[in-house]
Amino acid sequence: METEPVTILRIEGSQPKERLDRWLHTRFPQTSRGTFQRLMLGGHLEVDGRPVKPTHVPRAGQTITIRWPAPLPAEAQPEARPLEVLFEDDCLLVLNKPPAWAVHPSAGHESGTVVNALLHHCAGRLSGIGGVARPGIVHRLDKDTSGCLLVAKDDAAHLSLSGQFAARQVEKVYLAIVCGYPNPERGEVQAAIARHPTHRKRMAVTDGSGRAAWTSYRVRERLRGSALVEATLHTGRTHQLRVHLKHIGCPIVGDVTYGNRQNQRWHIDTGVTAARQMLHAWRLAFEHPRTGQRIRLEAPVPEDFRSVLEQLR
Repeated sequence: METEPVTILRIEGSQPKERLDRWLHTRFPQTSRGTFQRLMLGGHLEVDGRPVKPTHVPRAGQTITIRWPAPLPAEAQPEARPLEVLFEDDCLLVLNKPPAWAVHPSAGHESGTVVNALLHHCAGRLSGIGGVARPGIVHRLDKDTSGCLLVAKDDAAHLSLSGQFAARQVEKVYLAIVCGYPNPERGEVQAAIARHPTHRKRMAVTDGSGRAAWTSYRVRERLRGSALVEATLHTGRTHQLRVHLKHIGCPIVGDVTYGNRQNQRWHIDTGVTAARQMLHAWRLAFEHPRTGQRIRLEAPVPEDFRSVLEQLR
């Protein structure tokens, strides 16, 4: 029988206003609070050797033991779909995700996802830590965002890579075409992000009540009514780059969720149409979980991105 991977954490300081599931999510941001809740309820997570509830308050000196369960049989079905593989070995792979591909099955996207294709490509050999619906997925890209997507084939690799994301050791560089011209042309955006108070499917910059978020950017090229921006994510909040670029007054071209009015004006001014948000996860760099070698990869931009770029030049 395969041994369950175990993670042991020691709480250095008490957190009187924070639940244990939330505290764990801040240390493993690629693992949802719901996953930690299921681990507790299933007896896979203990504090000082005793089972606890998700509402447990972390206290200094306590020891947390997490036994990551073996993956359940995937409900998603394998599908033979072409994948552009940028790197692959026996413990991980990096894909250049096409636009319009959902990463994992969900309501309305039960098939035709990256996970469906991965189950076929890897013959089911994927990490189970992400859960039944997300086998192997270490981080996420929005459906309409293209580019580098990191996938773990075993749980040890998944834990190592998730730890690197949590420790901000993964380099994540994006290319985006934005409405207008950022001013200044090179800068930093450090603005907390939280769920939008009225539009629950959106995120928004807050007055400090959200989670800290940090983006660096620079203009690579000025275009007609637009700019090609290179942006580095130092944190990994939901929709971070889309929200931060809107925050500085330059939403991403084609992003109707964050910047619909500016996109309408941009379309009238340029005569160009973008069928989706012009956002591409261009570069990814991380430490290989087994060898420690620094892996640095770049994903070629897709045809639709190049087409909009050329029309604006």
